[in-house]
Amino acid sequence: MAEIHRRIHDVGGPAIYFEHIKGCKFPGVSNIYGTRSRIEYLFKDTLPLIKALGQLRNDPSLILKKPWHYLSAALQARYALPRKSWQSNMVHQCQIQDLPQIISWPKDGGPFVLLPQVWSLPPGSSNVMRANVGMYRIQLMGNDYLPNQEVGLHYQLHRGIGVHHTQYLTSDEPFKVSVFIGGPPSHALAAIFPLPEDLSELTFAGLLNGRRFSYSIQDGFYLSDQADFVITGTIDKVRKKPEGPFGDHLGYYSLKHDFPILNVHQVYHSKDPIWHFTVVGRPPQEDSFFGYLIHEIVKELVPKEFPGLRQMHAVDVAGVHPLLLAIGQERYMPFRTRQPEEILTIANRILGSGQTSLAKYLIILAEDPNQKVDIHHYPSFFEYFLSRVRFERDLHFITKTTVDTLDYSGQGWNAGSKVIMACCGDPVRSLAESIPENLTLSLGFNTPVLFHKGILCIKSPTFTTYEAAQSIVHQFISNLDANHLIGIAWIVLCDDSEFTGANWSNFLWVTFTRSNPSHDIYGVGASVQYKHWGCTGPMIIDARIKPHHAPVLEVDPVVSARVDHMFSKSGPLFGLDKKSKNL
Repeated sequence: MAEIHRRIHDVGGPAIYFEHIKGCKFPGVSNIYGTRSRIEYLFKDTLPLIKALGQLRNDPSLILKKPWHYLSAALQARYALPRKSWQSNMVHQCQIQDLPQIISWPKDGGPFVLLPQVWSLPPGSSNVMRANVGMYRIQLMGNDYLPNQEVGLHYQLHRGIGVHHTQYLTSDEPFKVSVFIGGPPSHALAAIFPLPEDLSELTFAGLLNGRRFSYSIQDGFYLSDQADFVITGTIDKVRKKPEGPFGDHLGYYSLKHDFPILNVHQVYHSKDPIWHFTVVGRPPQEDSFFGYLIHEIVKELVPKEFPGLRQMHAVDVAGVHPLLLAIGQERYMPFRTRQPEEILTIANRILGSGQTSLAKYLIILAEDPNQKVDIHHYPSFFEYFLSRVRFERDLHFITKTTVDTLDYSGQGWNAGSKVIMACCGDPVRSLAESIPENLTLSLGFNTPVLFHKGILCIKSPTFTTYEAAQSIVHQFISNLDANHLIGIAWIVLCDDSEFTGANWSNFLWVTFTRSNPSHDIYGVGASVQYKHWGCTGPMIIDARIKPHHAPVLEVDPVVSARVDHMFSKSGPLFGLDKKSKNL
């Protein structure tokens, strides 16, 4: 099922309905959100409302300036209040083993729920407006979980459920949670949306759906009346069990780690339910379109949340958190030579706020009144950046800090570093458009590829240890002749320079998912002045695979061959991989 999904998604195909799933009486559906046009269509009636409410949040006076324009938005706000139902639609029950046991990648630790909406309340509260609803993956079977009695609950840094978990550790109350699967698409989007802390996911779900969020209570557990399935249970405050591995959205496996256990109370489902699932992996995948829609909704709210910030873009093909691009205003000292000042303030605000704090590489440019830069057009963005950045001044490191749970490039689990690259001013270099003629390589470094103007990818010896890496990279740098590097601003050391330099997707994925700024950034003419590291250039990033990195996702060849047959002329899915856009 996962391989079929991947192939149909890759060609922009339709949502997929799996009517008869082996060993399961429930049908399944995936790829509901799998194209830009489809996800826009799903929310076409309510997105204008959400954007209008966002504008009113930024400037309430707009309702007085354009009352008729915003009146409908104000009226639609009635959907924001959740509604309690006295009779639940969750009238049927089953067991965990009865649910579709979908394993996406061959080394996955078991089947997972990948579009769950996990509900929790703080201790002592029955106020649903204080509920947190987040999307945290659920492992249904495998490892040491007792079948039908226990499931794994995985959540990461900066998640609302973590706050509740901390509160329950000092409370005598049982930590009850509910896992909703399916229901309106708006509920899944609300669970993943980076909402302000003063705005409930239930409010957002109702507004997006154009219908109030309906819930009921049974045995002290909260049930969504619009979901297809609900798993209720109590989180064990003491015991943990290994969860994973899991093929995740960075394109690697997240490894096995101890996470909380959810002791299953009951599994409910509605009449004729459909199991909603997706498949994640190296982006872009179906979840990428959630990111696209989130950006469309919040882009007008960004200036209020981050004063001075004009644009921000988490790069999906680089795994989202590894690379964040931004453009900000630079207004501090307009009467003197331009240099990064206000944009550094903005960058620190970004790295100190919610989900954006997980960014590993933050490249921020000062807005240029004379040259508009498209933050989504990587060639022009990086040309502008590399022609102006001064590596001796503009790199600012944060070491020994927390990073994304799924990023294994650092020196430990959740542990790594960050770097701000701030760029402001006039061009300081012209970028090379061909490999320098006199460039000579040695020590096993070979196959240089000029990926883009000023960017060179070089195949490098296999990484062994950081001690060995420092030695060989420093030798590599000492053997370079700066006169032969004119126009080269950035060198990426990698395992396969032809693969890395084949396209922007490969380049961004390899460079930013396989490097830890504090350990893997080098430079020609490097020096430390009063604890500030810089280099005269070019900057060098060691993006080779390291022994501590998580394995790259690869499909099971046996499964792939079976699906090849299904898509062949004699198979039941012939034509879907090529003609699915028209179905």
